[in-house]
Amino acid sequence: MAFEGLAEKLQNTFRNLSGKGVIGEKDIDSAMREVRLALLEADVNFKVVKDFVARIKEKALGEEVMKSLTPGQQVLKIVKEELIDMMGGSGSKLTYSPSGFTTYMLVGLQGTGKTTTCGKLANYLKESGKKPMLCACDIYRPAAIDQLEIVGKAVKTEVYTDRDNKDVLDIASKARKIAEKKGYNALIIDTAGRLQIDENLMQELKILKKGIKPHEILLVVDALTGQDAVNVAEGFNDALGVDGIIMTKMDGDSRGGAALSTKAVTGKPIKFMGTGEKYNSLEPFHPDRIASRILGMGDVMSLIEKAEASYTEAEAEKMAEKFRKNKFDLNDFLEQIGQLNKMGGIAKILDMVPGIGQAQKNQIDLDRSAKEFENMKAIIQSMTAEERSNPAILNASRRKRIAKGSGQSVSAINQLMKRYNEVRGMMKKINSNPSLLRRNKLFKGLF
Repeated sequence: MAFEGLAEKLQNTFRNLSGKGVIGEKDIDSAMREVRLALLEADVNFKVVKDFVARIKEKALGEEVMKSLTPGQQVLKIVKEELIDMMGGSGSKLTYSPSGFTTYMLVGLQGTGKTTTCGKLANYLKESGKKPMLCACDIYRPAAIDQLEIVGKAVKTEVYTDRDNKDVLDIASKARKIAEKKGYNALIIDTAGRLQIDENLMQELKILKKGIKPHEILLVVDALTGQDAVNVAEGFNDALGVDGIIMTKMDGDSRGGAALSTKAVTGKPIKFMGTGEKYNSLEPFHPDRIASRILGMGDVMSLIEKAEASYTEAEAEKMAEKFRKNKFDLNDFLEQIGQLNKMGGIAKILDMVPGIGQAQKNQIDLDRSAKEFENMKAIIQSMTAEERSNPAILNASRRKRIAKGSGQSVSAINQLMKRYNEVRGMMKKINSNPSLLRRNKLFKGLF
């Protein structure tokens, strides 16, 4: 998970600080040493760390904190604000051309996931109500055009190709004309990459930029490369000028140094982060939400958005009605397991739940949790239609038969029924609490 190591260290540091009734300069110095070490271990740029710690110390030693009734909370608030500022403030959204047709040019080195990201961006635009087309301008890498066509097919997006043409500006120009003629309102250009920044690569990109005049140039970098990603971002921005950064493989980066350093070093915002292999796993980068996750404060807004994306209003109301009438059966329980997986699984959801610190997450065997969900699915699917709709009839003999059919133990079936009854009990409490019901369909559609 992104920022896992950093989150655990920072949360431990501020847990110790919050337990103190009065905070002095020695306490601040001790805490800042821990913060500095945690950030450096997370591969955050040294100068960024130095400036970050200096700003926090200056504010934390201010009169406002020293007179605060809860100085630990005040220091934590300062750290959160500085983290948000380090990552770009309020965040930077993808912009669209006022002309009605927007061209995006994706650039980057080979191996960063640029072509796949083109598909993810197309999927994101489609979900945002846009009609994008993809354009293959990587004429050097073997099978690059084939790969983009596969990506386009996966996200149901047309791909413009011209295999015999070696003039990338001509290819992109033709693609734009055809896209506009066919009624598309966005063009995503997949450009060639190299193993390292070189003059030939930059010259080609500069020609393409000058001729196409893209509304945004988005640089794709690999979060797993740490400070190398920051150096690449700085190099591309100095030579070409980029409008924003897409950081891929964030789900596999437990350190997070690249994400924390990039904006401070390059001045360019991270606009998206790749959080998985699926084409819907490209998420807008919200510095305030990321800072909250790092400090163990959760990310309720992202959790709500994921729930709303997984459930339509009609589905949520239908499920809420079942709970109200006490008709929630094992078919519905199985559906909830599927919805949980659609939201990214238990690991991603725990990242967004307030009050669950990194230490608590580490106590949960996430791989085991995912496997348990699959086992529960196998058990429920081994039941008859009558058993699923009326779990009360599941006596000992039925449970033995189901255990044999699903390849699970009777105790696993008993555990599933316990979980099912816990969900029913929890939803009863929610349905009897008007304030919870009013919040949104997060409580209506998910357990």
